[in-house]
Amino acid sequence: MPKDRAYWQGRKQAGTPIVMATCYDYPTACIEEEAGVDVIFVGDSVGTNMLGYESESEVTLADMLHHLKAVRRGVREAYLLVDLPYQTYSTPDLALRNARLLCENGADAVKLEGGSALAPVVRALVADGIEVCGHIGFTPQTLGSKGRIQGRSLRDGQTLLRSALDLQEAGLSMLVLELISEPISQLVTEQLSIPTIGIGAGRFCDGQVLVVTDLLGISPFERKIARRYEHLRERSREALTRYAHEVRDHIFPDESNAFYKISPDEVAQLQEWLRQGMPDADLPS
Repeated sequence: MPKDRAYWQGRKQAGTPIVMATCYDYPTACIEEEAGVDVIFVGDSVGTNMLGYESESEVTLADMLHHLKAVRRGVREAYLLVDLPYQTYSTPDLALRNARLLCENGADAVKLEGGSALAPVVRALVADGIEVCGHIGFTPQTLGSKGRIQGRSLRDGQTLLRSALDLQEAGLSMLVLELISEPISQLVTEQLSIPTIGIGAGRFCDGQVLVVTDLLGISPFERKIARRYEHLRERSREALTRYAHEVRDHIFPDESNAFYKISPDEVAQLQEWLRQGMPDADLPS
């Protein structure tokens, strides 16, 4: 069965939670594939987590293409989602051109941030056969990197619900809810026939997404919305410290790391050639 809008709606109806994680490179893609992650997501969070940018708004389409191609090489069965970066989908025509490029390079679907105003863009993409994931609540491309909880008032709740329903009607396959108060995210989830994917949106979404550097403990920051399942930053620092120590103390490499693919006789001949001043007559033709 193809993993399209109907497939994800079926997952929601069956009550089967959807597992999504960000991914920015080939080896991590292979690991996420082996782990059974449902949706491998090349997010524009690559900017702040991998490229040293100050915010997601600095990420370019070229950045996304580069990381998408790397991740694609490691993905076999998972659904591969990629962000349309900031200001690459402000009109339907621009969105179509850029989304087609991402899909031609391996994306199964594209994600964009925004509310009801983006419905015409979503319709244009869906009409062209492109699967689309939405993103409402806290939207890093326009609101910056420091998260602020959304959906803390009646008016906020109304706006979020209207956006969710308008985007669903336009043809979304799924919708990310970021940093939204749990009662509002629960209402949105209950009102939609497509699945919601939460990040800092509480317990009642149809799936969850985390930034891989957060869940593996690579990021130096601890975030309330995330849970660390490993502490790779500390482990990596310890490993590199041991490596530096062993190199400086002549422990690594040792004999087990060396290759002996030349005969002792030929080594002796080479030493003799060196002693003779490396005469050209003895060089191979």
